[in-house]
Amino acid sequence: MACYRRLRDLREDSDLTQTQVAAYLGMKQPQYSRYEAGLRDLPTDVLIALAKLYKTTADYILELSDDR
Repeated sequence: MACYRRLRDLREDSDLTQTQVAAYLGMKQPQYSRYEAGLRDLPTDVLIALAKLYKTTADYILELSDDR
């Protein structure tokens, strides 16, 4: 799964830092950084929260669709 680049792009397009996204998710920045780097798989609850934050779909984040 190569959704990690898409996570970074969504965050940067929203002018957010990893620290800000991590705070939104209730975790520390290093933990979120591992998701964005592809070192850890995204748990479902984190995927849903990110889709809500970026006002997009889980399918878009997971690169199953190019429709935002």
